[in-house]
Amino acid sequence: MKNKENNQKEKREKTVRTPQEKKAAAKHLVIDLLLIFVGSVVYSAGIHCFSAPYDIAPGGVAGISTLISAITGFNNIGLLYGIINVPLVIIGLIFLGKKLMLKTLYSVAIVTFATDYGLAFIPEYKDGNPLLAAIFAGVLFGIGLGVIYLREGTSGGTDIINKIINKKFPHISLGAAMLGTDAVVICASMFVFGTIEAGLYAIIAIFICSKVMDMIIYGSYEGKMLLIFSDKYETISEYIMNELSRGVTWLNGEGAYSKTDKHII
Repeated sequence: MKNKENNQKEKREKTVRTPQEKKAAAKHLVIDLLLIFVGSVVYSAGIHCFSAPYDIAPGGVAGISTLISAITGFNNIGLLYGIINVPLVIIGLIFLGKKLMLKTLYSVAIVTFATDYGLAFIPEYKDGNPLLAAIFAGVLFGIGLGVIYLREGTSGGTDIINKIINKKFPHISLGAAMLGTDAVVICASMFVFGTIEAGLYAIIAIFICSKVMDMIIYGSYEGKMLLIFSDKYETISEYIMNELSRGVTWLNGEGAYSKTDKHII
């Protein structure tokens, strides 16, 4: 009983924030909302300027909205984007939590408005090269989604599904998860538009998007691990730490032939 009371007391103490902590949390939230706004607008620009004019269904709800628009003749892709997201946001509330979904609703609202109205003054890329449209659509999608993901949000749609997959299986990157969930939309786009090129351009856009997004989220740096086998491990370790300013770890090993103990750097 006493332990239970102590645990409850510790929880109450943890929830009490100092004025400095409240100020820092408020600042963090403002930065989150600002960057999610920027990312959502960039994502919308990819739809409005590049993918929609060339009937490129870039996977996810944006791609589904493009397909429905082509079938029905309803040109408000942004509004379709918002409607389709409603059930997916509900799923996200169950699996990803309230905090993430509030940011997602914020992003969805921005994409919905910006795609149909907010970016109407920006000219669409028409009568150009569809390959360029696919490339730049992928770049803008990747930048937009990468920024949104960095601030612990999603743009809704299959991004919610991708987040759930990444949460359950962290070894699967968000970009890889996106490629998997978008395969169905790609196949559907070839059927709806009646050309293989529609699917090929969508693949290009999605592939570029996944690479740009992973670069923003995980960084372009690739780490290297070096194993050094030497009897002068102490001298080498001191040089690495003092001259190269790098950390060193010793592993214990045994020579297979000599049967002697070894230190591996």
